[in-house]
Amino acid sequence: MIWTDASVPISKFVRFRGLYELRNRWTLAFLISLLAWRFRSSLRDPAARYGELLNRHASGTSGCRQWHAAAVALAAVLIAPAANAREFRAADIQDENYPTVQALRIMDQLVTRRTEKRHSIRVFHSRQLGEESQTVEQTRVGAIDINRINVSAIGDAAPILDVLALPFLFRSADHLYKVIDGPIGTEILGALEPYGFVGLAFYDSGARSIYTARRPVRTVDDLRGQRIRVQQSVQMSKMIRSLGGVPLTLPYGQIGTALTANLIDGAENNWPSFVTSGHFKEAPFYAMTEHTMGPEIVIMSRRAWDELTDEDRTIFRAAARESSRYMREQWLSWEQRSRAQAVSAGVTVVDKIDRKAFEAATAPLRNAMLKDSKFAPLIKRIEAER
Repeated sequence: MIWTDASVPISKFVRFRGLYELRNRWTLAFLISLLAWRFRSSLRDPAARYGELLNRHASGTSGCRQWHAAAVALAAVLIAPAANAREFRAADIQDENYPTVQALRIMDQLVTRRTEKRHSIRVFHSRQLGEESQTVEQTRVGAIDINRINVSAIGDAAPILDVLALPFLFRSADHLYKVIDGPIGTEILGALEPYGFVGLAFYDSGARSIYTARRPVRTVDDLRGQRIRVQQSVQMSKMIRSLGGVPLTLPYGQIGTALTANLIDGAENNWPSFVTSGHFKEAPFYAMTEHTMGPEIVIMSRRAWDELTDEDRTIFRAAARESSRYMREQWLSWEQRSRAQAVSAGVTVVDKIDRKAFEAATAPLRNAMLKDSKFAPLIKRIEAER
């Protein structure tokens, strides 16, 4: 499979590219020195040599013409790739071993190879470029070129993505895949350009559930009054409020501190995020509400996209989709390992959830979007997908 390139450490890959570029610089410097030596007499006495060189070049009796042609050809080969070179900046809030970060690195390898090193992608993980709410705006204005983000976190900026984050919209992972891998997913990716983004691909995000620090959640009543951290998303805030909870918007990197300081009672996320963030140490109750299966999305700044040729756009889009397949293959095992790690650390998993009550409580969000002519047809098509 194409992503077996991942067996090559990223650090070695980047180091090799740097050596390649350095070698080109030294070769070019050597070429210039060689040309200077070849025409040293001209440099010493240009007036005396000018006529002689013209005569020789015109008659073809010397190697002057050949030297000139060879120099131009070699310089073109060395300089041309660098002339259009572009390193694209990609943002991800997860740590460097997380499946989405690894998938972005696969995308980098594919783009680098297929553009013959004209383009590459530098992946900034662990919120190095900011929290999700910050990276959305940076991507819109072109300060960030590529962004891996959850659809909930970008829904305020691109409302069509709020549809994918509706509670209990997807019946299963297979239902989700049929939607995002089919014509509907393609349409949604293509509908982001008016907002300043270009949709490249969807990544899996599993199902998000609620975890709490002091008491478990089994029913809607158990959530009443509990302060639950949510992403910066109007829809997610409405969802928690519809369940009787108190939504609090906090950056992802501050959840652990807020749990420790008793500023929040819980949060909601998937198994891998719950474990890799360390939140399982502060919130020992994980309720399998699975209230939303909104996927991750890989977007590109419209400004960066406009710099690409049609050929390069095809390469970037294909690389993103191939990296999505790699990510999805990793995801299931990550979910299973993360759950096992949390349970072994003493986390109580609440499997017996009154899901019907949760669905009924959040139904007004779906009904409100069905009243919007922009979204109603899309919701109905998703629900009808079999």
